[in-house]
Amino acid sequence: MALQKTKKVPQFFAFRKYLSKEYLNFKRNLEIQFFEMIKSENETSPRSFTSYLMKTVGLPKIEAEQLSLPLKRMRYEKGSILLKKGAICKHSFFVEKGLLRSYMLDESGKEHVIQFAPENWFIVDRSSVYFNDPSESYIEAIEDTETVFIGEDFMCHAAEVSPIFGRYNDRLLHNHIRQMQKRINLLLGATAEKRYLSFIEMYPDLLLRVPQWMIASYLGITPESLSRVRKELARTNFKMK
Repeated sequence: MALQKTKKVPQFFAFRKYLSKEYLNFKRNLEIQFFEMIKSENETSPRSFTSYLMKTVGLPKIEAEQLSLPLKRMRYEKGSILLKKGAICKHSFFVEKGLLRSYMLDESGKEHVIQFAPENWFIVDRSSVYFNDPSESYIEAIEDTETVFIGEDFMCHAAEVSPIFGRYNDRLLHNHIRQMQKRINLLLGATAEKRYLSFIEMYPDLLLRVPQWMIASYLGITPESLSRVRKELARTNFKMK
């Protein structure tokens, strides 16, 4: 008489489902812990342009207040368009609170994210604001955002009033050029994983604030490719634990 095989397949699938659930929980907890760590670090960072001038640029309080207080401030609701293609950009935007992004549309209408601007970042269409060219990009509020308008006249005036600011502004410009060169190199020759890790290094607090498709657009890959990269990185960390 033939022996009857015991049915262990359902147990196997149940165990695999359990591991999958544990892995997903670990991945989610890892992202949350990382976000909370960055959030706690950012709680001590400057949250106004006056504080930025004092803590980041290094200006004395009196000079920082004199330069900052006359500047125009504006609040934008999530989804607001601050700059449209074809318009002339009149100033840079400094983000006191919230999150902005700049992007362009190709001929097929597909979006390509150029930059994100969280708190204490500047965002601008440089070719438009400095050369009076019609803008090729859009600037949009991803979150409810509070901004400070920074015009070219402010930069010139601040550099005259404060040599410290002049030196800092030169360094800021060169750093912007360096980061743009680095990004071009990444887009041309780096793997999707290396691009993503570079994104985390530059924007460590945006992983849970920005939709995955926007991050993929910034990286120049598909959302599906980004999902695979994140799963592989999480799986590697899971194995290391």
